[in-house]
Amino acid sequence: MSQMPAISLAAVPGRRAQTVELAVEAEKRGFVGIFGPSMGDAVSLMLSIAHATNEIRFGTSVQPLYFRHPIDMAGTAAYIHEISGGRFYMGIGVSHGPVHDRFGLEPGKPLADTRDYVGQMRAAEKAVGELPPIVLATLRDKMVALSVEVGDGAVWANASLNAMPESLAKIPTEVRDGDFYIGNMIPTVIDDDKKAAGDRNRKTLAGYVQLPNYRNYWKQAGYVEEMEAVESAMADKDFQRIPSVLSDRWLSSCTLYGPANEVREGVEAWYDAGVKCPILVPSSINGGQMVAIAEMFDTFSN
Repeated sequence: MSQMPAISLAAVPGRRAQTVELAVEAEKRGFVGIFGPSMGDAVSLMLSIAHATNEIRFGTSVQPLYFRHPIDMAGTAAYIHEISGGRFYMGIGVSHGPVHDRFGLEPGKPLADTRDYVGQMRAAEKAVGELPPIVLATLRDKMVALSVEVGDGAVWANASLNAMPESLAKIPTEVRDGDFYIGNMIPTVIDDDKKAAGDRNRKTLAGYVQLPNYRNYWKQAGYVEEMEAVESAMADKDFQRIPSVLSDRWLSSCTLYGPANEVREGVEAWYDAGVKCPILVPSSINGGQMVAIAEMFDTFSN
């Protein structure tokens, strides 16, 4: 393939050192980036990657902004930025309701809170040192606009391929053509059994479709029937039914799955849609994260 993707890594307890080793291997194999999701301590993982790698860019895809004070976060971000020689991207976002509930957080208004958080980070720059690019976790148009207004990039998670050109049209051409970071985290299962691979992605996204902001996004993207079927299952409290109402049409727009050659072609389609950094989030029908990453390494190697 002509263009390599980035890879998502999460350091789970008991395998943190091994995850850093995988980051080193990802750099050797030519992946264009390593980005951490909100699960686990992504910031600590990024600090380890800064020391363990030499050239690959890396960052947090989504560091929940309610977890840390913005001035404290600015100090850490500036440190990793300096230590890594400018390879670090600080992705922040408001996260989701279930995360807020788990931590007992009471979020305010996402747009206002994000604008204020970035403002406080930037105000601290004189004291903490140069900040890395600040990337906003985004989904719908207002957050895209805010990423242009106050950020240095935007990162989606589970975006729809068919909706991406319209989303990116909200970013001025001169911004898009510059250093503005544009990423998307894409659930990915690589297996010759395409049906089983797709079913695995359905299970991965079963929680996301229960979130109203995601359902509204996917309705706008053209998947009204699927999202209304999800709402019907939720109303019936039949949560086991949710994966079965998620169509192949919808699944193929927001995930990658199937044989290796089809997944590679899918990455090219995301590049063609204007995403500068497709971030593959590996899962497997054959085992856990380590198995999934091995399958991804076999599929993508320069």
